[in-house]
Amino acid sequence: MTTAEILKRVRRIEIKTKGLSNHIFSGEYHSAFKGRGMSFSEVREYSHGDDVRAIDWNVTARFSTPFVKIFEEERELTVMLLIDVSSSSLFGTSKQLKRDMITEIAAVLSFSATTNNDKVGVIFFSDKIEQYIPPKKGKSHILRIIREMITLAPTQRKGTDIGACLRFFNNASKKRTIAFLLSDFISAPYEEPLKLTARRHDLVGVQVYDKADRELPEVGLIHVQDSETQRLQWLDTGSRQVRTDYARSFDEHRKYSINAFRKSGAELISVRTDEDYVKILQGFFINR
Repeated sequence: MTTAEILKRVRRIEIKTKGLSNHIFSGEYHSAFKGRGMSFSEVREYSHGDDVRAIDWNVTARFSTPFVKIFEEERELTVMLLIDVSSSSLFGTSKQLKRDMITEIAAVLSFSATTNNDKVGVIFFSDKIEQYIPPKKGKSHILRIIREMITLAPTQRKGTDIGACLRFFNNASKKRTIAFLLSDFISAPYEEPLKLTARRHDLVGVQVYDKADRELPEVGLIHVQDSETQRLQWLDTGSRQVRTDYARSFDEHRKYSINAFRKSGAELISVRTDEDYVKILQGFFINR
């Protein structure tokens, strides 16, 4: 894409996702993710029913009347987006590619975090770390993230390694962080680093997949290429056994992901490219 085309697409995504964030997700996001604790805000005179443990004895002694401390939740958080940019994300047979939906969901989360005055950072990964953008605040920072999501491509096509991303994230983020892992989860095993990440951080997995990832169309003999390994092969889609094996492979990946997240204590939601991710995200925030 030319620079003008990139900027036009960034602007289109900004308008759509910022509107969703402002009108739909801001309140749900704020409620779903709690701050790190309580911080002192002010003092006021004691009223009947106040907790006596909150009395500020220094101020009380100074004014000869009881005062209590008022605390408020520390709301400033750090959000990290762990985004799969491997070649398998460049696939889609419905409304959009998996990569396009991942970009929109990540943009919605970013603008929701910014509205809440939170920092946002990104780790782009394939079978290795492709790019790391440290957490910052501000609209220009979010627009840079969106631009990178649109243009970044993996330097090599060797698959996906979620474990490598999680290990890098754990080393880069020492403080507790809200992390969204956006991928189709077709990856090398990652259960152990997932457990470690879930203990340290508030981790949510977002699986974005296409119906053709599971359902092979019955169109006869076709020549196909694996987008990540570049392996070429002939597939007889007219064979019921071939279609069954294809579906089983997806189901096994799906079962692995569900079990890995359940054992780690992290949360996992799934969105298909022909589904309304707005309803799914909103339902997740409300029920969290």
